[in-house]
Amino acid sequence: MAISREEVQKVSLLARLRLSDAELEEMTAQLADILEYVELLGELDTDAVEPIAHAIDVTDVFRDDQVRPSLEKEAALANAPKHDGECYRVPAVLGDG
Repeated sequence: MAISREEVQKVSLLARLRLSDAELEEMTAQLADILEYVELLGELDTDAVEPIAHAIDVTDVFRDDQVRPSLEKEAALANAPKHDGECYRVPAVLGDG
């Protein structure tokens, strides 16, 4: 499967990546190679293969929480560009802000 330079440019814009012309050419070639390999994998006969979600067993490893000393609130907020004395203040990312 071929992928055009324009398609790669569109994806890079959606991902908010700024690519130079050289990077765009390189990414186009690399993505074309990847898509070609995926097509090759699609030709494999997998009828006798049991579907799996992970190649290896995945287990969650939990540990007990341990209370340890941490920064005082004032020290944690000291390097923040903006804070209200209790919390960090950050620009709104949703809504009209």
